[in-house]
Amino acid sequence: MTPNEAFEDAQKRVKTLNESPGTEDLLELYALYKQATAGDVSGSRPGMMDFKGRAKFDAWAKKKGTGKEAAMTAYVGVVNRLTGGK
Repeated sequence: MTPNEAFEDAQKRVKTLNESPGTEDLLELYALYKQATAGDVSGSRPGMMDFKGRAKFDAWAKKKGTGKEAAMTAYVGVVNRLTGGK
């Protein structure tokens, strides 16, 4: 399975989870997805009162410099951990 195929499969599998992952896992998934699909973070950091937007921006910013394929592989790894490798 190519990295693209594994990434697409992981996106489908993560939607079938019985319960929502914790905040840290959700932020990790978001950041890795954005890094894999859009590259390094862009735009300005959301304001102080936008707690959710700010957390998402910061999580994505931590992935700056991570290559597309590396981000896809890491995303698949997180999904595998959350789904028990199914």
